[in-house]
Amino acid sequence: MRILLAQINPLVGDIAGNTEQVLALAAAARDRDAADLVVFPELTLTGYPPEDLLLRPEFIARVGAALERLRVELRGITAIVGYPQASVGGLYNVAGVIGDGELIAEYAKQTLPNYSVFDEKRYFRPGQAPCVFQHQGRRIGLTICEDIWEEGPARQAAEAGAEVLININASPYHQGKQAQREELVGMRAREHGLAILYVNLVGGQDELVFDGGSFAVDAAGSVVRRAPAFEPAELLVELTRESPSEPLRPVPGQLAAVLQEEAAVYQALVLGVRDYVRKNGFNGAVLGLSGGIDSALTLAVAVDALGAEWVEAVLMPSRYTARMSIEDAEEEARRLGVVSRIIPIEPAFQAFLGLLAEPFAGSTPDVTEENIQARCRGVILMAISNKSGKILLTTGNKSEMAVGYATLYGDMAGGFAPIKDCAKTLVYRLARWRNRSAPVIPERVLERAPSAELAPDQTDQDSLPPYALLDEILRRYIELDQGVAEMVAAGLPEAEVRRVARLVDRNEYKRRQAPPGVRITSRAFGRDRRYPITSGF
Repeated sequence: MRILLAQINPLVGDIAGNTEQVLALAAAARDRDAADLVVFPELTLTGYPPEDLLLRPEFIARVGAALERLRVELRGITAIVGYPQASVGGLYNVAGVIGDGELIAEYAKQTLPNYSVFDEKRYFRPGQAPCVFQHQGRRIGLTICEDIWEEGPARQAAEAGAEVLININASPYHQGKQAQREELVGMRAREHGLAILYVNLVGGQDELVFDGGSFAVDAAGSVVRRAPAFEPAELLVELTRESPSEPLRPVPGQLAAVLQEEAAVYQALVLGVRDYVRKNGFNGAVLGLSGGIDSALTLAVAVDALGAEWVEAVLMPSRYTARMSIEDAEEEARRLGVVSRIIPIEPAFQAFLGLLAEPFAGSTPDVTEENIQARCRGVILMAISNKSGKILLTTGNKSEMAVGYATLYGDMAGGFAPIKDCAKTLVYRLARWRNRSAPVIPERVLERAPSAELAPDQTDQDSLPPYALLDEILRRYIELDQGVAEMVAAGLPEAEVRRVARLVDRNEYKRRQAPPGVRITSRAFGRDRRYPITSGF
């Protein structure tokens, strides 16, 4: 028996377009006699996550029409697709088996995740029963995504006589996720003596990136086939057995490598930017290029995602901008083949200082004047974005967003934040990783002390702890939910821990107004971490 795992990139809400993908891929597999069964990811027809689209009756009706079309048009091959289905008692997250005019079997997801980025209990009711269907004389069990993380659904399928288990997924990426998936699925396979085929979604959806990496494990839990990550792919799995008493086993074959951390994160950023720009219909991207590390990495990601001809860089020097910053920014734009322009902000800055001369009379310059410079840049970039139809990419990193080292309506202004979930230390690692294939980021950018260049001789460490220390405190406080006492007990300096924790807490209001950005950690700002702005905790 040959099963094709179809790792596709659907568009949320595009029911007709997603249905076309299913029909086209299934027909191609049938016509070249590639497989007997084609398996698509979770909520194939709607994309994932469809969120409150699921509350619209018209949306669910369109899904029903798409299912009827699949029933009529899928001929000569069987497909497993995912969709929401309204039934007695509510809405269910369903996997359906369709072929030659029949809806052969259906399975309703039993384990509904309601943590981190997941909110499925808002929309779905849990299923109760296993599903095992016959195909070519074999008994195939079905589960959906989170079901495989719990013991019950796989055990039910095994007890119902499944000889192989298929698990369809919309599992978003974060660092280390592929290893977790493979370890968990391997454990389930060993528990029940069953081969398991795991098919995953691929593509960017708002801040989420789905990394694909579909795979097959044998009954011993060993990964014997694996699709590439971060790209659409078809993984053909042939199942066989040496004797009737032996379990079905996937024949070893294509085994794409698991990417190392920097490579995986970088590919997630590229895919997230590409799909956000293209799926939302922008004419490309524009960003401010400062000569610093954050904008340098963001530019490289944008070019790798969209192509140099679709990216524009704007240099906006101020009275405090070092000549080397302009030189380095121009050099990076040249190396990446990007059109760039220089628009000094001094005339706009002087105009604002003139307008504010009376209310500022008697005061001394402080962070207010620094923020005015950042907002001058924001106005320039947003104007270019509006006029050109290109999305403005912001360049702030997670370390800055965490402690509020960013200007509302200034450098935070924009439509998408590619490195929003990347700590500053990770930004440097990614930049060096990208330079291994081609030195697009000048070495001086990697070596000099980071600075916002909004005041004379300014560096980030004038206001913040060293980034190695800051990022460790932030990792523990944000991603691990550790308290001050726990971090101090681990050897971190108490004064800095308390200062950083206060900065994180008091800047929630800024983060609520920040653009979405690619999620690459297990706890990103946004839907992952929901803290009150006003709190006495």
